[in-house]
Amino acid sequence: MFTELNVFKISHSMAVHAGKRQALVSQNIANADTPGYHAKDIKPFKEVFAAGARPSSMIATRGSHLNGTAGDGMDWAVTSSEDGSDPNDNSVSVETELLKGVEVSRQHKRALAIYKSSMNVLRASLGKT
Repeated sequence: MFTELNVFKISHSMAVHAGKRQALVSQNIANADTPGYHAKDIKPFKEVFAAGARPSSMIATRGSHLNGTAGDGMDWAVTSSEDGSDPNDNSVSVETELLKGVEVSRQHKRALAIYKSSMNVLRASLGKT
């Protein structure tokens, strides 16, 4: 009946994207005073997903896993910003990074809410509330 439930894969990919972006935001804040450091970010999830990458098969997290593909099939390309460089050639704005952190937190909460709602719908359809 249910051969493929894409909503779970999409919410997983959205949560992974939020985690990767939060790691970059943290790295940027940690290097806010490092001379020559340029702020890093990844494309918003909407753009990555619209680019055609679709999580469609199982993921092999180790080489010994069978029938899985290495990686998650999404293009999490890291970009570096040259905008607004300080005299020490640092492009990190702590205020901007804090706003990105809030945005990422909301994205992660949204992914979890989608996942939980989908689980509730699936449980209800199976008669297990």
